[in-house]
Amino acid sequence: MSDFRVGAMPTVHPDYTGTWRLDELRATEYRHLDEHGQVYLDYTGAGVAAQAQFRAHFERLGAACYGNPHSENPTSSASTVLVEEARAAILRFFNASPDDYAVIFTANATGACRLVGEAYPFHRGTRLVLTGDNHNSANGIREFAKARGARVVQLPVRRPDLRVGEAEVRAAVGRRRGLFVFPAQSNFTGVQHPLEWVGLAQRHGYDVLLDAAAFAPANPLDLTAVPADFVPVSWYKVFGYPTGVGALVARRTALARLRRPWFSGGTIQAVSAHGGWHVPAPDETAFEDGTLNFLSIPDVRFGIDWVAGIGMDLIHRRVRCLTSWLLRRLGDLRHADGSPMILLYGPEGTRLRGGTVAFNVLDRHGRIVDERLIARDTAAAGISVRTGCFCNPGAGEAAFEISERALRRPADDGMRTLDDYLGHLGLPTGGAVRASLGLVSNIADIERFVTFLDDAYADRAPTPDGLKPRERC
Repeated sequence: MSDFRVGAMPTVHPDYTGTWRLDELRATEYRHLDEHGQVYLDYTGAGVAAQAQFRAHFERLGAACYGNPHSENPTSSASTVLVEEARAAILRFFNASPDDYAVIFTANATGACRLVGEAYPFHRGTRLVLTGDNHNSANGIREFAKARGARVVQLPVRRPDLRVGEAEVRAAVGRRRGLFVFPAQSNFTGVQHPLEWVGLAQRHGYDVLLDAAAFAPANPLDLTAVPADFVPVSWYKVFGYPTGVGALVARRTALARLRRPWFSGGTIQAVSAHGGWHVPAPDETAFEDGTLNFLSIPDVRFGIDWVAGIGMDLIHRRVRCLTSWLLRRLGDLRHADGSPMILLYGPEGTRLRGGTVAFNVLDRHGRIVDERLIARDTAAAGISVRTGCFCNPGAGEAAFEISERALRRPADDGMRTLDDYLGHLGLPTGGAVRASLGLVSNIADIERFVTFLDDAYADRAPTPDGLKPRERC
């Protein structure tokens, strides 16, 4: 995109003008975004659903009766057919062969990570290698690893781009064996790690959990080309609806190595209460606890077909163009003396980065404006962004330059929040502002947001009076 100054509109890049179909969709299927004067810039938190998705849900439920799929009766069989069609659609979405991969339905990506953590065969002599910018859904796996005597290795995130070094990855997976966990895209900085790390780790005997929750909404992931062992995803992040349905897409060979620490309804082939034995189900249903969300899982297939009809390449191109636009607009925000208004965390360009942009606002004295003040002000202006650390403490610790020594200081008993702890360390902020772009974001969203920041904070030194509590993850 062409260079420009605040207040001067740049020339629209040809790649952006080629995505005009998304503007038509926004005016029809996503018109609720504009009817209420809202600016939605929280796509990493959740996607936005099309009106067609809601219509399809109610039309399906109104046309037939569906029952619990754990039976052979007609309504149960009707649900089973739709659930299996959704599994097949998910495999197509990731270009994964049903011979090689299984789909396990979960409540979300967090539930998918927990399934792997609790069942992975950690023991003394194995390793869990985590990049420093994992979401807490993946970080929590370390508790299972530590409990079973495995060594946990945390790879640091390095400034200025807040990436993990490839040399450190190579060194970490070159020792012993175990599970390597990293996000295809950081939900904090938008950094996209090389997907070649999957094959690198596997060649050294590691299984790989590739967190696709922030990546899948605007980037194609081909599991034939990048055969990760475990891929968690939350479908509401991809296309907004339904919530409460995620999946673990797992290689069948890797899945066979997992050993669940318990069983429940729907996960067993046979069981005895008095005999004390059970036989797990022979397929992916051994990991699906209880009754599936059978009235919503079919909506996943519709959502996948909806996105396929639009085209992931088109969505990716649109988000990439808008990310470049947003980065330049933020970079050009200045106070009257020429000092910058924005402190960016992560890459300044779009190479190996997605549409997630984290930053802090600087006042006219160069001090960070408390992100909770910005949360309050943007909400009042009808702008949806996210503030805090986004359940990604490793990226936040690197972004705010908190030393490992400081992080190892014991916290006081009265500390209950990250703010309490960061205050204990004498740091000026407990988080950042995150604006994220998605399927039907447009230039007007960015312009309204950037104009708001310029009007609200340029040449001012705001005070944090009357702040609301920090947003929860």
